[in-house]
Amino acid sequence: MTVQMITGLLGGLALFLYGMRLMGDSLQKTAGDGMKHFIEILTTNRVMGAFAGLIVTSIIQSSSATTVMVVGFVNAGLMTLEQAVGVIMGANIGTTVTAQLIAFRLSDIAPIAVAVGVAMWFFSPKKSYQQVGEIIIGFGILFMGMEIMSSSVKPLKDIPEFTNLILILGHNRFLGVLVGFLMTAVIQSSSVTIGILQALAFQGLIPIEVALPVLFGDNIGTTVTALLASIGTNKTARRAALVHMFFNIIGTVIFLIILGPVTSIVKATSVDVARQIANAHTLFNVTNTIIQLPFSNYLVRLVKYLLPGEVAVEEKGLKYLDERILETPSIAVVQAYKEVIRMGYISLQNLKTSMEAFFENDSKKMYGGI
Repeated sequence: MTVQMITGLLGGLALFLYGMRLMGDSLQKTAGDGMKHFIEILTTNRVMGAFAGLIVTSIIQSSSATTVMVVGFVNAGLMTLEQAVGVIMGANIGTTVTAQLIAFRLSDIAPIAVAVGVAMWFFSPKKSYQQVGEIIIGFGILFMGMEIMSSSVKPLKDIPEFTNLILILGHNRFLGVLVGFLMTAVIQSSSVTIGILQALAFQGLIPIEVALPVLFGDNIGTTVTALLASIGTNKTARRAALVHMFFNIIGTVIFLIILGPVTSIVKATSVDVARQIANAHTLFNVTNTIIQLPFSNYLVRLVKYLLPGEVAVEEKGLKYLDERILETPSIAVVQAYKEVIRMGYISLQNLKTSMEAFFENDSKKMYGGI
């Protein structure tokens, strides 16, 4: 690989990441309190939880961010492990939106989108219009980065080593899964690694037979983010991160067993390999959710078996706050409000106890019953 190819790939990847982040953050700002209402419906049932996870991830544009947020909710005691399972499964479906958008090949209108977005952001007097402008800017930058990545990898077709690597991956599906896992574990975003696969597909460098195992590995690799986020949390939060990991591992095993029929189905959906990759990503996560959601209780039992013991209830310290919830500021503000109310209630109780201890001359109340 030449220096020009490497710099082009890295520059395109950087633009892709920035565009995706800008679009996701701006969508989240526009959604505002709507995010809170979607989280509130989690208390109903697993299906509604999956729906909420799908919507939130479609807005944030990152299943990793949603799952990290869920770990934070579970750690703060705002969500049970059973409720978290549905959200995690829905988040995996929501993250497929990015790949579907990329497959439309909208690179030609990307500069126009950026121009329109900047005009809205710069000249609009209303904050809401400025936020919509930011969404359009992020959308355009994402596709500009995709185009740069796609153009940068074009010379790979003339490199024998790359051709040999594709042949090796084509004959060893487990190696493909490992490659996808490592790529996503390092980059910390399955949307980005699948975007790279689609960039290769745009140039005819990778067939769907090779892309599928790598795509499955990408879905396992994205669980690393939540596992890292669960370090230092309570046992239930760590179990939620494990649920995410096992959900994708089980799905990968199922799809590897039926890889032949899956490949035929995906090929029948489109003649464009980049679109086939997007459709395969959606098929994987939707089918995986349909299969595993009815049996989510067994998934919960599995992680409880691997992390046994009762969860200790910690009364001291913060109850509603967790820095992982900062991924969604609108919800974080509501939780901060709840924590202030709780602190006020504790202060009031302390004041009442102090007054009783003083007027009743009760030493037990004075020293907290010691």
